Amino acid sequence: MAYDRYIAICKPLHYVTVMDPSTCIMLVCSSWISGFINSMVHTIFAVHLNFCASNSVNQFFCDIPPLLKLACGSTWLNEIVLFIVGGVYGLGSFLLTLISYIHIISTILKIRSKEGQRKAFSTCASHLIVVTLFFLTSFTAYLKPTSKNVLEEERLVPVIYAVITPTLNPIIYTLRNKEFKSALRKMIGLGYLYL
Repeated sequence: MAYDRYIAICKPLHYVTVMDPSTCIMLVCSSWISGFINSMVHTIFAVHLNFCASNSVNQFFCDIPPLLKLACGSTWLNEIVLFIVGGVYGLGSFLLTLISYIHIISTILKIRSKEGQRKAFSTCASHLIVVTLFFLTSFTAYLKPTSKNVLEEERLVPVIYAVITPTLNPIIYTLRNKEFKSALRKMIGLGYLYL
């Protein structure tokens, strides 16, 4: 998405040639392949763990940190792999997104008209909000040392990035639609409200 926004704003005349179907397929396939590799690395390291106590994961889905808490042996290697892989994938995608948005914002600031700046920024604001929420919560969940203590916040953070962020995503993007804003104003009876 960040690359798409970068091409749309920084190189608008090249958009059709750069974002052709083969580029889109390559971006999707690289995302799937990297996700598969990430899952396989953690699966291979989790297979070698010993589980002798409870088999109930204290989370609403089976994730790596809660799974490591169930192991009765040493999990230091798994924690290091989790931190390294999470750092490479998480920080790598974060840096690519950050670099593209630095270019986007610098291009927007060069636009002479305020209306043009507002339109260009509005095309990116939705994505930027969703990405920021996702990165903050996922870094909190994965790039910290695991502990044997079960805290309520350790269950809350995955809920935010796995449930709330995808739920907010269509709402945030829909708020850009003029027809939706008009219908929302009528529905809540605030015709004077400017969204």
